[in-house]
Amino acid sequence: MVIHQLKRLIPEQHPLRLAWHKSKAFAAALRYGFPAKKLTVIGVTGTDGKTTTVGMIAHILQKSSIRVGALSTAFFQINEIITWNATQKTSPSPFTVQKFLRKLVREGCTHAVLEYSSHGLVQGRMLFTWPLVAGITNVSEEHLDYHGSMKEYIRAKSLLFRMIRKNGTKVLNGNDETYSIYNKISTHRTTGYTTNGYFGQAEDTDEPDFWTGKIHIQPDGSVAEIFCNTEKKLEPLTLSIVGTFNVDNALCAIGCAHAAGIPINDCIRSLKSFSGVPGRMERVDEGQNFSVYIDFTVTPKSYESTLTTLKKLLHHGKKLLVLTGSCGDRMKEKRPLVGKIVSDYADIMVVTNEDPYTEDPEKIIDEVWAGIDQKKTEAHRMSGRKEAMQFLLGKANSGDIVIFCGKGSDTTMWVKNGQIPWNEREIVRSLLKKR
Repeated sequence: MVIHQLKRLIPEQHPLRLAWHKSKAFAAALRYGFPAKKLTVIGVTGTDGKTTTVGMIAHILQKSSIRVGALSTAFFQINEIITWNATQKTSPSPFTVQKFLRKLVREGCTHAVLEYSSHGLVQGRMLFTWPLVAGITNVSEEHLDYHGSMKEYIRAKSLLFRMIRKNGTKVLNGNDETYSIYNKISTHRTTGYTTNGYFGQAEDTDEPDFWTGKIHIQPDGSVAEIFCNTEKKLEPLTLSIVGTFNVDNALCAIGCAHAAGIPINDCIRSLKSFSGVPGRMERVDEGQNFSVYIDFTVTPKSYESTLTTLKKLLHHGKKLLVLTGSCGDRMKEKRPLVGKIVSDYADIMVVTNEDPYTEDPEKIIDEVWAGIDQKKTEAHRMSGRKEAMQFLLGKANSGDIVIFCGKGSDTTMWVKNGQIPWNEREIVRSLLKKR
């Protein structure tokens, strides 16, 4: 009771509060014997794409006969065994993290792939993990309610690269505006990747290490030419998941896995059999004559990337139908931005409940609704998420594309009184079967 009262009185980033978090991280690492010392740790951060990239790296290592574990927003993995992360937290309690790492050691794993959130980095939840390799997918506006500004958010992400071991490697996105900032952080080696063969910042004159040529996006996957400044010929990259952004994620994964000792062509071959992470641009097929995807799209930038990709897959005269919403107790200023972006791309959209936490769900819907351009789309609002899903599927015709955004592989929904069961993937399959 006293601790809860102190939390309300002391600001989230007050030195005393951060010191408390970091002391817990030390206590957790001490309790479980500093297990990261016995592992090769690969860390991934970024605004979007972290979970998919973690899954890709773990898959590459597995295909190379390496015993590996992974921790992400969506799942915990120990070799072939995967369990869902019911907390929905990217960086959970340090006691959860350190206990998991000790379990990896006891199960004979030599490598761990960990997802690092900006909150977890600032609060020190992931201290004493000592990554040998650390990669970043991208940085765009998110969590500013906690960090206060983009400058502080970018600084928070940089903490991962300052945790790298002395002989370690950072893997940076050369097309992201943060490249020149993070490139200045001293590490033994830096690997840069881009999707266009050059870095996006004028002051950066070095050549990227990995880049793509032609990229072909299809309803059931993506194909891209891959080039490297140290290899004469590389096989084309073939993914069973859609999106140029997933090609970006693959480049990050290849850079991280290669820095951990896997040959580049082996990385590319391994990704051919990567089936994706459940709830991340996951295609659902129950025999319907239109395409259905489930994705964890939550940021304005990810909505832009996802909907741009799907719009390009539509044949003439076919429609894009989007289920959207926004999380409660988080960055309220993004809500009208999400509404605006979805209305720019969707032929039909429904705004509904997502994870309201302690907020009034109707108020969240109002704020998303405020950004919608009613002249560009057919917009609907429905409080009940399952009813909204059923309604949207009922609007779909042959050749259309439907995407359910915001929940991905979550198995619960956060409401005022805590978590309630919610499995979007099962619900979508059930609704499609009823059709």
